[in-house]
Amino acid sequence: MSEANSGKAGSRWQFWIDRGGTFTDVVARRPDGSLQTAKLLSENPELYPDAAVEGIRRMLGLGPDDPIVGARVEAVKMGTTVATNALLERHGEPLLLAVTRGFRDALRIAYQNRPKLFERRIVLPELLHEQVVEIDERVSVDGEVLVPLDEAGAAAAFRRAFDDGLRAIAIVLMHGYRHVAHEERLAQIAREIGFTQVSVSHRVSPLIRFVPRGDTTVVDAYLSPVLRRYVQQVAASMQGVTLQFMQSNGGLTDAHTFQGKDSILSGPAGGIVGMARVSSAAGFDRVIGFDMGGTSTDVSHYAGEFERELDTLVAGVRMRAPMMSIHTVAAGGGSILHFDGARMRVGPDSAGANPGPACYRRGGPLTVTDANVMLGKLQPRFFPPVFGRDGNEPLDADIVRERFTALAAEIAAATGRRMSPEEVAQGFLDIAVANMANAIKKISVQRGYDITSYTLTTFGGAGGQHACLVADALAMPRVLAHPLAGVLSAYGMGLAEQVAMRERSVEHRLDDAGHAQAAAVLDELEAAASAELVAQGEAAERLRPARRLLLRYEGTDTSLPVAWGPIETLRADFERAYRQRFAFLLPDRALIIESAIAEVLGAPAEESHIAGPGASGAGAPSPATTAVATVPMFAGGDWRDTPLYERDSLATGTAIDGPAIVVEATATTIVEPGWRATVSERGDLVLERFVPRPKRVAVGTDADPVMLEIFNNLFMSIAEQMGYRLQNTAHSVNIKERLDFSCAIFDADGNLVANAPHMPVHLGSMGASVQAVIREHVAPQADPNAASGAGAAGDGPAAGSRRPRDPLKPGDVYMLNDPYAGGTHLPDVTVITPVFDEAGERILFYVG
Repeated sequence: MSEANSGKAGSRWQFWIDRGGTFTDVVARRPDGSLQTAKLLSENPELYPDAAVEGIRRMLGLGPDDPIVGARVEAVKMGTTVATNALLERHGEPLLLAVTRGFRDALRIAYQNRPKLFERRIVLPELLHEQVVEIDERVSVDGEVLVPLDEAGAAAAFRRAFDDGLRAIAIVLMHGYRHVAHEERLAQIAREIGFTQVSVSHRVSPLIRFVPRGDTTVVDAYLSPVLRRYVQQVAASMQGVTLQFMQSNGGLTDAHTFQGKDSILSGPAGGIVGMARVSSAAGFDRVIGFDMGGTSTDVSHYAGEFERELDTLVAGVRMRAPMMSIHTVAAGGGSILHFDGARMRVGPDSAGANPGPACYRRGGPLTVTDANVMLGKLQPRFFPPVFGRDGNEPLDADIVRERFTALAAEIAAATGRRMSPEEVAQGFLDIAVANMANAIKKISVQRGYDITSYTLTTFGGAGGQHACLVADALAMPRVLAHPLAGVLSAYGMGLAEQVAMRERSVEHRLDDAGHAQAAAVLDELEAAASAELVAQGEAAERLRPARRLLLRYEGTDTSLPVAWGPIETLRADFERAYRQRFAFLLPDRALIIESAIAEVLGAPAEESHIAGPGASGAGAPSPATTAVATVPMFAGGDWRDTPLYERDSLATGTAIDGPAIVVEATATTIVEPGWRATVSERGDLVLERFVPRPKRVAVGTDADPVMLEIFNNLFMSIAEQMGYRLQNTAHSVNIKERLDFSCAIFDADGNLVANAPHMPVHLGSMGASVQAVIREHVAPQADPNAASGAGAAGDGPAAGSRRPRDPLKPGDVYMLNDPYAGGTHLPDVTVITPVFDEAGERILFYVG
């Protein structure tokens, strides 16, 4: 095992880097084994061309023209958003798409579902390819050549595109994932003509389903040249240095094998690796990762093994490649604060690094970061002075107070509700916290996990500022903040192993024949993945293989990963996972082996231990650490004199009761009232609630711009979770691919409360269906909140004067498509379910 993987002191430096959207984090392992960190703005063209290389130069004390040489630097391991940004901004390589004749518009048509259903002016998504050429060829699903490949016609079409200046090509043929000869020959022709980037679908994504396979191949051809140029730019600054990049699947790979399709989650994947490793080392094996950066927040679930998604939507493009399961919400430190005249809103747009938040001294808008400055949770005196024109000024708290004062006046004028500047800032923070809590529910509660006993592992530059509030919103009892929480994504690069993954479609029933076929496929895939790692310098005897199958019920499209084993074990594991996620089984349905996945890992990495000041024994400071300052902080609805501690001075065993602020070079952690922070022997900061959470109180019915937004997002999140279950358990292509369905919540009187962004035609008529069920099956109810003698709710007769036939009871579900009761098309069926109170007596609301 190399010293790069062992975490032991070597004779040279190592650099672990996360180049994010706002900041670039650098963790350096010095020759003596100690760690050093740095944080730079990702974009600062006035001072440096590339933040990653600049960070290395600063730590080594090199000038802008001095080379970074292998004699001093052993390895650089990096995660980067270069490819992601190119995809988001559509700045990839112009390319040609070659498809089987008759399918030139297949990727444009896709599944006919619109991402923005409520836009009246429909704008088709921008395609990544510039030109399309149809190839005369066709192979059946069984491998029979129906139309021979027209090599001459293909070559002529490729030549015309080449003469037009295109140098990248994506080749996607019908059934090409299974029968590869035609794709291989076209790739050979393209290379002979001079195309420098040739992506073929059976190598990029050898899986069934033409549309995601085609999209993934196009993304690979679109991004790989951009990635290659960046890799060459970084490598040119280094002589004899091993350069590795983090893949979306959570494993490192050599720079020359780094592909566009594997780069989309390069940075966030490092954070999940770091989160999982430091949490396990601290004794927590069931955790939620909470990575809050400047642009967005990434949340993830870890319960002993990494969770990966095969099908992902990134920047409006479908991807079919193994990626860490990460849910992103547009609520980062740089998320812009809005007031639209009635509601306060956070994001989704971000101020980025330039101009950045208002406090960055570049004329930026108010953001979440500014809210924390306004509340005293970020103290300019204890924050790195890297702002202003020359990059050496502190945060500007004066402009923040001025801007929040003006916003408070605007809110008062529009709503009549008077709020102090700090109350406005707190309101925006409450909204951001609720948004992040909803995001965590989507990757936990929505999948059947009870997280009330989990630990929230916080990282990212802004994570510690909000971790206690997010944990409270989710009833989570504990927060873990590693000593390098502010740069944990970069630290994760150094803890990651080299990984090679191979996958291939099987499409066979789970029986003896299918099991044998899957075993043969896995043997082949494992051999190929092992050979890749050996070629990158890993010792064959240190490789660790892992095999999985993706199983699904026949007729559905939702497959779940199951570890390889005997047939009965595979079936039992699948049923356990399916029941946990969807709460039911389909025992009469056959199981299908959709695909096989072989993962091979290199030598395991070990965490570099970060010792706290009290861990060395001699000369350890007393646990009764005193604060370095007392500062005003707005918490629990009041300004409080709050102790501020420097984390580096905290001894092992130190306990701090909130409210308190703990600052360090790369992060700030807020200990909220009712929480206690304790320094562990490993130097981790473990925060636990020691005062019971305040009892919930009714918020009243007065319009409040903060609560309007919080409840709007909460109810919409519930409706979205309903849609997720429906889509992923459906057998109908209309539902699971075209997304031709709608979900909504109605109050006890049948009024629409919230709907997910689903089909408008259903949403417009569903209320009439709910009202029809109420008319036929519900007696008018007295308002329980009304004064004595008040009439019944609604305009009907007095409560109890009408006895419905077959009254609704718990467990009832009504289906209807009557055109006189909200029905639309004959095959559009509305399903209405009443939700009762715990006693089963009073209807609280309806879902449809």
